[in-house]
Amino acid sequence: MASKVPQITAVFWIVKVLTTGMGETTSDFLVTHGNPVVAVIVSAVVFAGVLAAQFVTRRYIPWLYWLTVVMVSVFGTMVADVTHIVFGVPYLASTVAFSTALAVVFLLWRRIEGTLSIHSITSRRREVFYWATVLCTFALGTAAGDMTATTLHLGYLASGILFAIVMAVPLLSYRWLRMNAIVAFWFAYIVTRPLGASFADWAGVSHVRGGLALGTGPVSAVLAGVIVVLVTAMTIRRRSSVSSAGRLTATGD
Repeated sequence: MASKVPQITAVFWIVKVLTTGMGETTSDFLVTHGNPVVAVIVSAVVFAGVLAAQFVTRRYIPWLYWLTVVMVSVFGTMVADVTHIVFGVPYLASTVAFSTALAVVFLLWRRIEGTLSIHSITSRRREVFYWATVLCTFALGTAAGDMTATTLHLGYLASGILFAIVMAVPLLSYRWLRMNAIVAFWFAYIVTRPLGASFADWAGVSHVRGGLALGTGPVSAVLAGVIVVLVTAMTIRRRSSVSSAGRLTATGD
């Protein structure tokens, strides 16, 4: 099976952060503007359907991959919110719980497959580990972002700035201190969730909650539009690269 994950470029990280923000505000919009139970059930069904489609395909398809990430973001946010709102679990406790779940997935993945590199996602079992990891990172990031914003009373803007600083740690450490590439990737990947969610919440929530009061619906729509544009650009670039590679192969160059 060919690798079904995108190349790690600057555009990858931009779209990743945008999907985390969109997932946060979309989840909030659906839950607050409709029946919460129905919203969670429908999101779970759509998430399962999109994930199944991702597993069925045999190659990397940009729009399907990023749609899956978006649905992981939406559903992961709902899982974390339900844990806190419905079951009354404090954000600190849920952060610890999701961190533990993520650690277990990493441990099993490393022990069974021998590597955590996303460039090695070339088997069904590794793909299962990959998406289980992604789901855990989204749930963890949601809980951690809400913990800093509400439990620690930093607010959404300050939380976003905090996670932006934390995000710089693996990026700079990989560039200048030779941090292990796999460790640096997953470190940054985890942090993108609370980073994007914090800024999206800040833009969408009311002035009373310390936000810009733009509304979760409009914020979600704008983020979705930008994501569509960037994913379309990635798709066009990928098709161009594949066509060029095909021409080179045909001519023997």
